Amino acid sequence: MKDSDESPGKAAPPRRKDARRNKEALLDAAAAVFVTSGVHAPVRDIAAEAGVGLGTIYRHFPTRADLIIAVYRHQVDACAEAGPDLLATSTSPHAALGRWINLFVDFLVTKHGLAAVLQADSTGFETLHAYFLDRLVPVCTELLDAASAAGEIRAGIDAYELLRGVGNLCVGADSDPRYDARRLVELLIAGLRRPHDGPA
Repeated sequence: MKDSDESPGKAAPPRRKDARRNKEALLDAAAAVFVTSGVHAPVRDIAAEAGVGLGTIYRHFPTRADLIIAVYRHQVDACAEAGPDLLATSTSPHAALGRWINLFVDFLVTKHGLAAVLQADSTGFETLHAYFLDRLVPVCTELLDAASAAGEIRAGIDAYELLRGVGNLCVGADSDPRYDARRLVELLIAGLRRPHDGPA
């Protein structure tokens, strides 16, 4: 009976699952280092954070650009996948939207420096930007629609415009210690609230 349970077509082999988990842990470690030290942080710092050797990183990501792009896509995926979960577990759609926007702000911090690294590869940058839009705009739209349907926010808010607005508020936040982008983003999300004494 046990032999039949291990037939082809079942779940991925444990070794493959472990490899995928290890790679995701490596990307999480790289993202954490990028947040604190920027995308030009020494690879040895990323290896130390992940608890692996330098060879492991170079085996997965031969160049720094490869690593940065992988972190970018990993963060986009994590942000996109968080939307439906937050909508299901938050106290309200507006609360879910606020928590998701906080994740998006975290992502923008990790993304800092990407454009400079990819300056010589405009095609690569455009591909990543398209991936970003394809993954995140529909999730933001779902959150906005849910909050609007619940009567919590104004109707007709465009997800792309909101993400652009949040992105613009985050520009330069790392170079000015007196500027609190997160506080301004919170004010922006609070401003989406539907007025109680008038039409949306």
